[in-house]
Amino acid sequence: MQNKKLLYHLLLQTSAATLLAVARDPKHLGAEIGFFSVLHTWNQKLELHPHVHCVVPAGGLSLDRTHWIQPRYPFFLPVKVLSRVFRGKFVAALKRNFRQGKLGFHGKLKPLAHPKVFSAWIRTLFRNDWHVYSKRPFGGAEHALCYLGHYTHRVAISNHRLVSLSDDQVTFRWRDSAHHNERKLMTLALDEFLRRFLLHTLPKGFVRIRHFGFLANRRRTALLPLCYRLLDAEPPSQSEPEASPAKQPNPLWRCPKCGGSMVVLERLTAAQLQLRSPPWFAGAAA
Repeated sequence: MQNKKLLYHLLLQTSAATLLAVARDPKHLGAEIGFFSVLHTWNQKLELHPHVHCVVPAGGLSLDRTHWIQPRYPFFLPVKVLSRVFRGKFVAALKRNFRQGKLGFHGKLKPLAHPKVFSAWIRTLFRNDWHVYSKRPFGGAEHALCYLGHYTHRVAISNHRLVSLSDDQVTFRWRDSAHHNERKLMTLALDEFLRRFLLHTLPKGFVRIRHFGFLANRRRTALLPLCYRLLDAEPPSQSEPEASPAKQPNPLWRCPKCGGSMVVLERLTAAQLQLRSPPWFAGAAA
């Protein structure tokens, strides 16, 4: 709840550094990989649950960049190794930022500002194993990208999950992952709902989608074509395909001012139109 901007940054950076380091190790893959990471801060109940999704191609460039390396095992990278390396990197980053005075502690956490108290607390982080969750996409790479694409630019809860607002109580749908993703309803007092929702307001200017390895912004222009060539794959076309005559928009769907095609953003029912329409005054047409 404190130092959000710094801790979210460390979560993204150390998880990425972990993947890059373990993948480069010849004992595991021995390759330079590329991936993108997306920060999420919520769970289905809107509680604070910071975590990062990383979408990684199954393979990477050889360190001399002469060929593409496929995983030699049924898995991409060993999760136990990832877990321990991630814990080491994240804790080391915490220590470094504490020494540099970048961590602030307030309220009940104020005692952690003392170096000895902070060091004692840091040691407790090694008492339990940390876990990295890794799995292959259920329906292939396209399915994984489509699934995550629904979440990249959304907030903690979307409109379709909201059920009702009545007597200062908000009811919404959620999936219980502990019970086979069973769909359930949760009702919260309005103030508690707003409190949970605002937990997920990111610090100003924070970038929650980041690219690493050969997908990093400064490297992909040179390295992506090399990846395609080594995989004997056709790179995606950068130019938009010309629309066929059969798919030309109806003239009624063109903007009368600029001539551009109109795009449907939302369709409203008759009831919604009545709710959203401005009040009609009897003299308005006069």
